[in-house]
Amino acid sequence: MKSKEVNAHIQEQDRSAKKCESPLLVRLITLLTQWQDALLAQRGLAQTTCLAYRQDLESFLAYLQNALCPQSSTIEEHDILLYLAWQRAGKQSERTQARRLSALRSFFAYGKDHGILENDPTAFCENPKLPLHLPEVLSQEEVETILSLPDKTSLKGQRDACILELLYAAGLRVSELCTLRLSDLDLQRGILHIVGKGSKTRFVPIHDLAAKTLLNYLEKTRPSLHPLNETVFINRKGAALTRQYVWKMVKGYVALAGIKRAISPHTFRHSFATHLLEGGADLRSVQMLLGHADITATEIYTHVQTKRLFELFHRHHPRNLD
Repeated sequence: MKSKEVNAHIQEQDRSAKKCESPLLVRLITLLTQWQDALLAQRGLAQTTCLAYRQDLESFLAYLQNALCPQSSTIEEHDILLYLAWQRAGKQSERTQARRLSALRSFFAYGKDHGILENDPTAFCENPKLPLHLPEVLSQEEVETILSLPDKTSLKGQRDACILELLYAAGLRVSELCTLRLSDLDLQRGILHIVGKGSKTRFVPIHDLAAKTLLNYLEKTRPSLHPLNETVFINRKGAALTRQYVWKMVKGYVALAGIKRAISPHTFRHSFATHLLEGGADLRSVQMLLGHADITATEIYTHVQTKRLFELFHRHHPRNLD
């Protein structure tokens, strides 16, 4: 969503405060804008991310308009619990419920910390139990097959080969790859300066083969595409590649490799982390390379390792009867 559309949406929601009969709801809607401004200014979140948080709060406020007594002066824990029950009755997934509760925690904590609200009704609310969804991971052989497929005699093939190499060598998110700039590269030391979620930065080393592939692309391929800006990966018109192109490109090579599973650019990131851990890397180092703020986000890959060990055991043990 473009910046103008985001601002128009916010202004429309702010005007709704004037239509609310409940003084408490008016306070909450006013606080919503202050909280969102703080997210933008203090945490450096993107406007679209802040808008997603705001929409989660709007879902809660819409519920309150029908459920809250007009004379209420505070939101209590039972109001939050009833809202979550309403979400479950509406068949919202556990992940949606957990995300909305997380937004509510941030919102009410901000209001209480700044003396705008008397209490934080989310303080003792338990998070919904989330099912464990293990990420799809490519085997090392599958990665090698995909990396070998681009036609390196063509400009497109040279660029695609470099993109695939970096997705796997550095565990990049597709947005990080598409916004990578020439000034982010330190090829002498083999280091990429990555700007990730929430404008958080990290430095990711790449191996010699990836650095050589990238240097070859920069020296021979990229100039032939007549670049219009400093973005590393560009299309035939010289403009930055889109996420959609990378997604479709990956899907195309996956199909050529004969892989039937649902593979996306993010699968290379999952594979990068899993293969590092399988090779003996420690969890904290992988967390830093991925740019995860919380190590629990990285721990999912230990479950992937465990699952694969069981699969290998049952497939290859001579006493297995399956």
